[in-house]
Amino acid sequence: MTNPALPSPPPAGFTDIRPRHWTLRVLPAWARPFGRLARWDRPIGWWLLLFPGWWGVALAAPGWREGLALFALFFIGAIAMRGAGCTWNDILDRDVDAQVERTRDRPLPAGEATVGKALAWMVIQALVGAAVLASFNRFAIVVGLASLAVVAIYPLMKRLTSWPQVVLGLAFNWGALLGWAAVRGAIEWPAVALYVGGIAWTLVYDTIYAMQDQRDDAIVGVRSTARRFQRHPRAWLSFFAAIAVLGFGAAGWLTQLGPIFYVFLILVAGHLAWQVATVKPDNQADCLAKFRANRWIGWLFLAGILAARY
Repeated sequence: MTNPALPSPPPAGFTDIRPRHWTLRVLPAWARPFGRLARWDRPIGWWLLLFPGWWGVALAAPGWREGLALFALFFIGAIAMRGAGCTWNDILDRDVDAQVERTRDRPLPAGEATVGKALAWMVIQALVGAAVLASFNRFAIVVGLASLAVVAIYPLMKRLTSWPQVVLGLAFNWGALLGWAAVRGAIEWPAVALYVGGIAWTLVYDTIYAMQDQRDDAIVGVRSTARRFQRHPRAWLSFFAAIAVLGFGAAGWLTQLGPIFYVFLILVAGHLAWQVATVKPDNQADCLAKFRANRWIGWLFLAGILAARY
C-alpha cells in the first residue's frame, strides 16, 4: 500500500545529470567524471553561490569601476568553491547517493572515479578559490576562511537534523558578508540583513530542490525541510519567502537605495510568490525547473541594486 504522505513514484530513471552539456562534451572522456563532480553541467549551483557575493559588492562599492574587478574574482571563486564543495559532498554521500534514484549515477557511486582522485580534485579546486581569496584585504580573508567550517559540515547535517537547508543557507550566502568585507574591510548591518535574507531565500529554493528526493530520502533515512514541511509546504515556503524579501528590503533601506530598487524588489517578491503558488511537490521535473528559475531572483535583485546605485 502506498503511503499517502509521500509523493507519487517518480518517472523511471529520473536524474538531473546533463551528460550532453557543452562543459562535458569539450572534455576528454577521462576528465568528464571530474566535470560532473564539480557540477559543471549544472551551472545553477554556482549562480546561486555567486549572486550573494555580487549583491554584497554592488551594495558596498562606491562605483562600478571599483566593483568590476571584484565581480570577476567572485565569479572565478564561486565556480571553484562550488565545485570543491560538491566534490566533498559526493565523497561523504557516496553510499547514500547509490540508494537515491536522482543521484545513483554520480561518478563515485557509479564507479567512474575513485575517492582518492575525487579528494585530489577537491583540493585543486579549493586552491583556485584560495588564490582568489588571497587577493582580498586581510579582514575579508579571515571572513572567507571562517566559511570553511560551515562548508565542511553541511553534507553531514542531513543525517542529524531536518533543517540541513539552514546550514546550506549559511554557506551559500556567506558571499554577502564576504562581498561587503572585500570592499569595506568590515561587516556592517546592510551585509547582515542581506545575509539573513539570503538564508531565507535558500530555504525556499533548496526545499523545492529537496522535494525531488522525498520518497527515496524517507526510505534511506535522509532528512530535509522538504520532508519536514511536506504536510504544509506552501505555508512554510511563503514564510521564508517573506523573510527573504524583508531581509533584502532592509539591506536596500540601510544603504539608502532609491525607489527604483523597490520596483525590482517587488518583482523579486512576485517571482517568489509564483514559485510557491505553482510548485508541484510530487513532480520532480517541476521542482527542478522551479529550483533553476531562482537564477532570475539573483538577476532581478542585482539589477535593482545597480539601477539604484549607478
